[in-house]
Amino acid sequence: MTRWTTAALLTALALTGLTACSDDDSPSSVASKVASAASRAGDAVASATAEAGRRFDDIKNGVDAKDDVRIGAPATASDGRTTVAVTAANRAASAKSFAVQVDFTDQTGKLVDTVVVTVPDVPAGGTGKGTARSTHRLSGDVRAKVSRAVRY
Repeated sequence: MTRWTTAALLTALALTGLTACSDDDSPSSVASKVASAASRAGDAVASATAEAGRRFDDIKNGVDAKDDVRIGAPATASDGRTTVAVTAANRAASAKSFAVQVDFTDQTGKLVDTVVVTVPDVPAGGTGKGTARSTHRLSGDVRAKVSRAVRY
């Protein structure tokens, strides 16, 4: 097995909670369970991406603010979800709020989750903080990046 295949198999097994095979599990039934887990993981990412799109579609009169947002290093919270600190700098002349889409990827750059965090009421010339939290437990070397940000 290649490293990628092994990693994909282990990830899929972790997602389904499979830790061992019983004597009744044939190779094809195990493969079916792994494929089903991979499909559910893909569905979760697609659902999170669609929700992020809806959140941005609801924002009226927003201004691109991706360059005004910084994130920290991903960390694993006590519940196993990945979190990342978000800091938004308001360069406007009045208080503004920010919507920030944070994409979580694996070490190869493959999208494994996406979330939108709101940083509300950032004073003019000030900064505001928030925390992006994955929608589910992520495993392996998780990375985070700001996909888009809007000031409104």
